[in-house]
Amino acid sequence: MNAAQIERGSAGAVPPPGAAEETLETRLLRRILRGVGNPNIELVMWNGAVVRPGDAHGEALNRVLIKDRATLFGLLRDTQVHFGDAYSEGRIEIEGDFVQLLETVYRSATRELRKGVLARVVERLHSGPRRTRQNTLAGSRENIHHHYDIGNDFYALWLGSTMAYTCAYYPTPEATLDQAQIAKFDHVCRKLRLRAGESVVEAGCGWGGLALHMAQHYGVKVRAFNISREQIKYARGRARALGLDGRVEFVEDDYRSIGGQYDAFVSVGMLEHVGVENYPTLGRLIRRVLPAHGRGLIHSIGRNVPGELQAWIERRIFPGAQPPSIGQFMQIFEPADLSVLDVENLRLHYAQTLRHWLELYERNVERVRALYDEKFVRMWRLYLAGSTAGFTTGTLQLFQVVFAPSANNDVPMTRAHLYP
Repeated sequence: MNAAQIERGSAGAVPPPGAAEETLETRLLRRILRGVGNPNIELVMWNGAVVRPGDAHGEALNRVLIKDRATLFGLLRDTQVHFGDAYSEGRIEIEGDFVQLLETVYRSATRELRKGVLARVVERLHSGPRRTRQNTLAGSRENIHHHYDIGNDFYALWLGSTMAYTCAYYPTPEATLDQAQIAKFDHVCRKLRLRAGESVVEAGCGWGGLALHMAQHYGVKVRAFNISREQIKYARGRARALGLDGRVEFVEDDYRSIGGQYDAFVSVGMLEHVGVENYPTLGRLIRRVLPAHGRGLIHSIGRNVPGELQAWIERRIFPGAQPPSIGQFMQIFEPADLSVLDVENLRLHYAQTLRHWLELYERNVERVRALYDEKFVRMWRLYLAGSTAGFTTGTLQLFQVVFAPSANNDVPMTRAHLYP
C-alpha cells in the first residue's frame, strides 16, 4: 500500500482507547506513543487506521505512515534504531515537515523523562542494549573511515565552498553558509589570539579549511593531524593550489601521535570521536605540547548531561561518536592542570548550519542518488533532519572551550578581542 492509499483509508480511524473493537496493533501503537510522551502526531497503519494521543488537541501537523506489521513490531523492540532503519528502507514514510515531526517527538520524550513516570520505558524504547564502539587506535581509524571516506564529491554537494563540516558562526541572521563558516574560522582565531609567526597544531582538521585560513590570514605555521585519507588528500591539494603547502603540513596520523611544542592547540569537531575514556590522555598530550604561554581551544558537540549519541546515528552514521557534557569535558583539563578561560554555547548556530546543509542536500538529492542509492539518500536525510531537531530542542549542545596552562597570565581581561 502506498501513501496515497493509506491517506484514502485513513477516514476509518480506530476508536478511542478502551473501545471493544480496538485491535492489538492499535494498542501497541498507543504504547509506542506513550513511551515517547504522547507527541501530537498521527501514526497511520498499513490498513489505513489512524492512532493519535488520547489527549491530543488540534490537528496533528505530521503523520508517520507504517507500511506493515513487521515494522510495527520492530518499533516496539527498539524504537530509535528501528525507526531509522525502517525510514531508510522505505517501510516508514513521513507526511509533513520532517524536522518539525522530530522536534515534536524529542520535546515530548524529554518531558516524559523529566517526569520520571515512564523513564525506564523511554530508556528501553530509545536506547536498547548497546555500547558505543571504542576509539582505540585501530577502532578510531575504522570509525572515521566509515563516515568520512565515503567520497569527497558527496560532501562537496552540501557543505558549501569551505568544505567545513562543523558548526558555523552566524554574525547576522542573514549570513550565508559560506560567510558563516569563514566567520567561524575568524571567531576561533580571535579566541586563540593568533599572532604572525606562531605555530599551531590542529587535532582533526577535516578538509583543511581552518588550517589554511589560519596560515593565510593570520600568518601562522600549522601542523594538522587527521586519519581520514580522503580528507588529507583533499586538504593537501587545496594547500598546493593556494601556495600554502610550505606553511601548512597535513599529517595523516592519529592525534595521539602529536609531538613537539606549539604556541596554540586547536581541535574543531574531533572530540566527539575521542571517547570519554581517552580524555585524560588527550589532556596530558595538550599539556605536553603547550609551553607556559600557550593556549588552546576545543570545539565539540555536547550534551547537558552525560549520555550517548542517538542510537541510530551512532550505529549507522557516526560509529564511536560520544558528545560530552561540560562535566565530562573537564576530564581533559583537570588532570592536566589546564585553566578553562571561556566557554561558549553555539547550539542555535549549529541548528542554522544544519538547516543550510539540509537545504543544499535536498537541492542536490538527485546527484546523491546517482552516486549511491535511495536507501543512502534517506539515511542522510534522516541524519541531517534529526541533528537539526537535536539542536533546536536542546537535546544537543555545541561547546567552544578556551583554555591555557595554569601559569599563563597572558590572558585577556575582557572579551573585546572577540568582537572587533
